[in-house]
Amino acid sequence: MAFAIMIRLLVACLPVACLRAPPPRPNFLLLMADDLGIGDIGCYGNRSLRTPNIDRLAREGVMLTQHLAASSLCTPSRAAFLTGRYPIRSGMTSARGHRVLQWAAGAGGLPPEEITFARILQEHGYVTGLLGKWHLGLSCSSATDFCHHPHRHGFSHFTGLPLGMMGDCAPPGGVWPPPPHLESWPSEKRAVLEQRLFWWARLFGAGAAGILITAVMMGSIIGHPFRLRVAAAILACVLAAVAILASVVARHAGELVARADCFLMRGAEVTQQPLRLDRVTDMLLREAEVFLSLHSDQPFLLLMSFLHTHIPLVTKPDFQGRSRHGVYGDNVEELDWMVGRLLSILDHLGLTENTLVYFTSDNGAWLEAGPLGGSNGVFRGGKGMGGWEGGFRVPGVFRFPGVLPEGRVVDEPTSLMDVFPTVVGLAGGALPEDREIDGRDLLPLLRGETPHSGHHILLHFCEIFLHAARFVQRDAGKTWKFHFMTPNPDPSTPGQACPSRGVCPCVGDIKEHDPPLLFELGADPGETQPLLPGAEPALFEALHAVQREHERVIEGLGPSGTVRQQLGTLYNVWRPWLQPCCGTWCACDLE
Repeated sequence: MAFAIMIRLLVACLPVACLRAPPPRPNFLLLMADDLGIGDIGCYGNRSLRTPNIDRLAREGVMLTQHLAASSLCTPSRAAFLTGRYPIRSGMTSARGHRVLQWAAGAGGLPPEEITFARILQEHGYVTGLLGKWHLGLSCSSATDFCHHPHRHGFSHFTGLPLGMMGDCAPPGGVWPPPPHLESWPSEKRAVLEQRLFWWARLFGAGAAGILITAVMMGSIIGHPFRLRVAAAILACVLAAVAILASVVARHAGELVARADCFLMRGAEVTQQPLRLDRVTDMLLREAEVFLSLHSDQPFLLLMSFLHTHIPLVTKPDFQGRSRHGVYGDNVEELDWMVGRLLSILDHLGLTENTLVYFTSDNGAWLEAGPLGGSNGVFRGGKGMGGWEGGFRVPGVFRFPGVLPEGRVVDEPTSLMDVFPTVVGLAGGALPEDREIDGRDLLPLLRGETPHSGHHILLHFCEIFLHAARFVQRDAGKTWKFHFMTPNPDPSTPGQACPSRGVCPCVGDIKEHDPPLLFELGADPGETQPLLPGAEPALFEALHAVQREHERVIEGLGPSGTVRQQLGTLYNVWRPWLQPCCGTWCACDLE
């Protein structure tokens, strides 16, 4: 009897009383995958892909089952992650269909006045590093002002891609042989560039032919002065030359886009253009090992922003053909191996006990990629699909030995934005007081000191438009999801798809719902059975609370109701004077 009582007391003390207090200046290793679905990981229910290292993190730490991105696409989601704020507050949005940064040489990006957790930790003596994908802009007005560069946002060390892995990074005939499904992968930028260049080629060719025919006919009928005929012939030749040039450039559009967007930077220097895909995985792991080894005796923050599992799914030969899910599954299993390598480095350097490790993805899996995309499990929709759960719900695993309990599972709404106040608080910093921070400190929830997260309402934007929102009814233990707009047709339904751009529109070809679609996520996580808003009287009050919160966020953007949209057409086009280059014709390999 006494033994049983002692066991119960020990179990009762595990969540809080038996945990040590966080050390004053811990280390942080933040791991973010790209387009990884929550249904791709063993600890979240996958039984066919092997992810032992991510599963180990979940066993040794805390797993969040209702962890949410602030957007279902990477650029706005990553901006919110770094700043702890809805992307609409920093202007990392658009109202014109441009939902991510399209070019490394665009003028848009995370504004310099935004404050990231990296900047706060840097000011508190931390050494900060970012390896891998950035996708939050480079320059504003000149190729060297680097107003959006990671250095301007608190990262002392940066080695990686200004954008990230793109379909054009593996053009046909490139240095890395893409899997068979990807040999003719039609990326949006390459397809648009080819289409426009061929259009201009036809236009100038037709103009040249028209001028020549007109000159010949008019000359034979009425006779033109010799100089006029020569001028017409020269103009026709110029137009013909332009047409030929446009046609030639169009045929090499993939290679040109790869040089423009798929290159490696070390700090502010371009060191490899285009990117050598066959070397990038080992290079990033080597950089992580060097960073951790050099700074093992001082507090550090390292953000490992993986290129996995975004198309073109660059996977080393050792992992090709190993999984049960083709090239995508191979890429997931290699990602897990990389996580294991990083954990081993921490162990080898004796840093494990003093390091908070966090693993997540920037958004849900890209379902429209078919066999080249992942799984969001039971959750409806995926990357870019309005406010459906599959695009927003992402993995969320925290491990901090002795500070956080082992094997704890939390089914409370949390957000990528919560990492900002959590990291800042653990590092001894203070939150900015001159701006609204939408994230909430997760430490009490992770340690079991409170049963609920700090979120009562979470808004799910698609560009600047509110597509959905969730409301937590704590007295009833329910989480309600309202959908004000949904993609049309529903792309998560078999046989349906969004336009060729690859993600669903946020406005225009959508369904508006008045009253909104309503789901109770606890009983219906797949959002398959809409309820009537009048099902419970309290829901009207919940809907009004969501609307008031939305109005509060919009009012906080300023008198005009908006901020400068960094992803809008004005800032999201290629500007040749902003193009980073190295070597002759933007081609070099200094690695």
